[in-house]
Amino acid sequence: METSRKVAIITGGSQGIGAGLVAGYRGRGWAVVASARTFTPSGDPDLLTVEGDITDPATAGRITGAALERFGRIDTLVNNAGVFLSKPFTEYTAQDYALITALNLGGFFWLTQRAVAEMVTRDGGHVVNITASVAEVANTAAPSVLTALTKGGLASATRSLAVEYASRGIRVNAVSPGIIQTPMHSPDSYEHLGSQLPPLGRVGQVSDVVNAVLFLESSPYVTGEIVHVDGGLTTGH
Repeated sequence: METSRKVAIITGGSQGIGAGLVAGYRGRGWAVVASARTFTPSGDPDLLTVEGDITDPATAGRITGAALERFGRIDTLVNNAGVFLSKPFTEYTAQDYALITALNLGGFFWLTQRAVAEMVTRDGGHVVNITASVAEVANTAAPSVLTALTKGGLASATRSLAVEYASRGIRVNAVSPGIIQTPMHSPDSYEHLGSQLPPLGRVGQVSDVVNAVLFLESSPYVTGEIVHVDGGLTTGH
């Protein structure tokens, strides 16, 4: 069990922004524990993958337990796993509600609770929550009340936890992405956005979100902050 190298837990780490975050932290020499429903095996000894459903509270215990068993510490938790579902408000089903709240809020809650409990014993740590611009800027072309409800809750929890744990040396921040191009969608799928593009006139890249998270990681006097990575979308409304 190692105890000197810093360790980050990243949820939803198998693809998209999560995979970018894993590479970003590994590039800084951190050990990483990445969780997702499924993973392609990695030969990297400093990357531990944990398969599981983050909506199950028991999965949170497996993730933190695996981090402590392999690396002996938890320095940062990035709550990246989440789901976006656009539907007219009256068409959301009970199943939609259960899934989105369980993943966007429940997954954050149970894992953060365990991670913070460990960080308190070490007198320090960092939590970064990935929210979404739709929590602040509504888009009539893509109604998404459930995403706004849950991601807005994450933003509020970020500020609340930042104040509650500041005296214990634990920082809590968030990154709020706008339209981000990920490998799961072809570049062509973003060409129709037109007037929906933010003031910068283009969609963001995974690297933009990763850089924002790493900025927060390198900013020990920043807590309770929500960094908007949205090309000016939030400012322009």
